[in-house]
Amino acid sequence: MHDVLPDQTPLWQYAESIIREVLASYGYSEIRLPIVEKTELFKRSIGEVTDIVEKEMYTFDDRNGDSLTLRPEGTAGCLRACLEHSLLNGQVHRLWYSGPMYRHERPQKGRYRQFIQLGVETYGMAAPDIDAELIILMDRLWKRLGIRAKVHLELNSLGTIEERNVYREALVTYFQQHVALLDEESQRRLLTNPLRILDTKNPAMAEVVANAPELLAYLGEDSRQHFTAITDILADLAIPYTINPRLVRGLDYYSKTVFEWVTTELGSQGTVCAGGRYDGLIGQLGGKPNFAVGFAMGMERLLALMETVPDLPLAKPVDVYMVRVGSEAERVGLRFAEALRTALPALKLQMNADGGSFKSQFKKADKSGADYAIIVGDDEAACGQVSLKALRNGQEGQQTLSQTQAIEFLRDYLLVK
Repeated sequence: MHDVLPDQTPLWQYAESIIREVLASYGYSEIRLPIVEKTELFKRSIGEVTDIVEKEMYTFDDRNGDSLTLRPEGTAGCLRACLEHSLLNGQVHRLWYSGPMYRHERPQKGRYRQFIQLGVETYGMAAPDIDAELIILMDRLWKRLGIRAKVHLELNSLGTIEERNVYREALVTYFQQHVALLDEESQRRLLTNPLRILDTKNPAMAEVVANAPELLAYLGEDSRQHFTAITDILADLAIPYTINPRLVRGLDYYSKTVFEWVTTELGSQGTVCAGGRYDGLIGQLGGKPNFAVGFAMGMERLLALMETVPDLPLAKPVDVYMVRVGSEAERVGLRFAEALRTALPALKLQMNADGGSFKSQFKKADKSGADYAIIVGDDEAACGQVSLKALRNGQEGQQTLSQTQAIEFLRDYLLVK
């Protein structure tokens, strides 16, 4: 688990505001989901022989003996909510959510046991245009966040369940012929989930995996046309990509399109965003068969990439700091601070609230990061005036203004800052 401290939150807030703007521009609506779900939901959706279900979920029994799990991902919960509230009855939906997910993994940079994930899900659309739209949306988001040059798109198609089953048999036959070259984990996966062997990070297995049959050779005509339509759209919009025949994703519910946005700047945690099509999952969870495509993005990994971008326009925690010296100044200053907040709701005003000398208060003003200090002494209070001093621009100096003039000055400041 980890904390996000006050000096880190401006970067989070900046990223989250851009994400909301981009999603809204494509017509996506937010849905808010519970952190705890029934364990069976994840077993049915993710797959009982996946690493997530077998090793990584935080699962417990409640007082009634029901097995509950802290959500390890959001797709299953989002779909459960849509089915429970009858949102998919002949309707098309574009939804997004964000919040903490939980997996019992070895903590390292970019990988935490509690992590924040953005999820985007679409329902009811079979055409490849929606697969492409999600990729295009992310391409736009990377550009808005200033990290487009730091990520690269990888694509693959897993075909239909039937096509994948035929491929699975060919893959098992191949790896059985080379079982001596597989590590212990891959030998176990050969019996449970052989496609995950392609996702191994063991360099000693690189050659045997590279020579394995490729899934694209086992696709039927419909799956091929679907995949080609996506790559044609991306080419038309000049969005570069690489076809990665070893890209299989770690969740059982994917079919046809899968994609990942990867980076070389975060060490072993190279995947920043990943997703694909999962048409079969709705029926698998008890709903009427329907179409679905989505993706998830780890916010911590995104923020780690953004930390290297210079001169991001991050919000300052304080615009103006108010210094009050004298008993009458404290009373008048408090009243003026509230008048400022009423007149200028966007102004971030911090008022000294624990007394002290003028010198000590002014040090606090400078340390706050504010652009201006408003100074209220007993003399200013008696005249209905304040002193306004620039803290970051020495050329502006200090000026004495009426309270009305100070409000107008700060109104102009907000327009140009």
